[in-house]
Amino acid sequence: MLSGNAIIFLTLVWGTCEGQTISQFAECGFACSEGVSCKNKANRNIFNSFCRQPPPSVTPSILESLTLSTVTKCVHRGTCALYLSISASLIMEESLRGLEICLLSLDTQETRCHSTRISKISSQRMVGRMLQVHFDCFEVSVAQHLYVTLKTIPYYCEVQISREYHVEDCTDADVGRNIPACSAGRLTYNVDQAQKAIQVHFADIPRGQAYYVRLCLKWFACEDYSPLALVNAEQPGKAVALKYSQLLPCLCIEGWAAVPDAVRIQICPFENDTRILWDYIFYNPFTQSLSWEPPCPVQAQVHLCGMSEMDDQCWELSHTGRTVLGNVHYLQVDPQRWLCMKFSTLQGSWVRCPFAEGNFPGWKMKIHYLPDKLRASFISRSPARFQVQLCNRTEHFHCHVFETISVGSQGDADTMAHVDIPEAEVCSPDICIQGWRTDVDYSVPAQKCDIRCNRSYRRKHQRPHDSPITINKWERRAPASP
Repeated sequence: MLSGNAIIFLTLVWGTCEGQTISQFAECGFACSEGVSCKNKANRNIFNSFCRQPPPSVTPSILESLTLSTVTKCVHRGTCALYLSISASLIMEESLRGLEICLLSLDTQETRCHSTRISKISSQRMVGRMLQVHFDCFEVSVAQHLYVTLKTIPYYCEVQISREYHVEDCTDADVGRNIPACSAGRLTYNVDQAQKAIQVHFADIPRGQAYYVRLCLKWFACEDYSPLALVNAEQPGKAVALKYSQLLPCLCIEGWAAVPDAVRIQICPFENDTRILWDYIFYNPFTQSLSWEPPCPVQAQVHLCGMSEMDDQCWELSHTGRTVLGNVHYLQVDPQRWLCMKFSTLQGSWVRCPFAEGNFPGWKMKIHYLPDKLRASFISRSPARFQVQLCNRTEHFHCHVFETISVGSQGDADTMAHVDIPEAEVCSPDICIQGWRTDVDYSVPAQKCDIRCNRSYRRKHQRPHDSPITINKWERRAPASP
């Protein structure tokens, strides 16, 4: 039994973490077996670092036990410090004068020792009996890695017990709730768009506590976006300027105490502004592949579509829907000015037309009047193959194909291929001519409808300076199903 001559224990249970609790005490101290006079010193005896050969009566088995646990001492709830509680016992021998307990921090290589000595009279009276010692004045840090050694005084070779010990980190319920170093504090920020910097301020942080802050891109984890900045304990009110290149929806500000495994606070102020993500469209003219590669994860439904002539709606191409969280790729895409990508999320829909500036080779379809027939001609700045389709327009932007006419191969750039269509087959308000590129997987047709081509109608309405009727691919024409 331990005597209460040097310590009073008070245990409070604040909560559990996987069935374990961390206890609180009022004052740190030490205690020995009842009736034994003990003295404790906080300094290390250098002479006890060197072992001597033990007498026959002193064997390693005299050291009965070494038990370690973490306890807290609190000024008030939420403001506590961590201590290592150590209980040790040994069978006393006449030559022993006490115990020495040493802590080596494997993180800093710092060593601290406390020695507990008993009087010669107590030592003689305790021979063959168990001496118990309890000590809990070693202050430790969150997530500290320790090497604890129990030795006899004097130190006899190979008569010792050693243990490794990991102090709980901020993920422990009691530690995270009551140790100031685990407090994430509060972050405030201002965006300086002129300097492309985010000014970050810490608030509600413990005095004397250093903090880290950074910008990161949040995917499955938050990946570094800016260099890590340290706010020193001596400058708690200092603002930190973190540079950015773009304000992305996954760009977050993250801060945490400068202790291992500290709880982190994270703010993602631009997460609802996803518009910038739709600009990350890339076209490879060599592979004819169209890709969307967003720098942030976003759940979106993606389609290829054709923009209407009024720019009021983009009509989705069949079999192009993709539900994605990241990149999407389309192979064999025709780089037409009105072939676009449509993105749909819970926040709405957006359309981007990567070829609208006409930076890639395109093609045109023209319709010319000839006696008793119409000629559909194709001219392309790159090798391509085409078809002409006659279709019956059942409703606006929907056309049922009833005939497909092959077009001669157009194998060289800037050359023309054509097909002639009897006038009688297309002279109806509901009949349309649409030109289609056939050597790619994704394309939008050029289309001409309402072809009023009887001679009396043409003579009545055509002015002397009118040129032949043409369809220019670069005019905005409504896409239709092939």
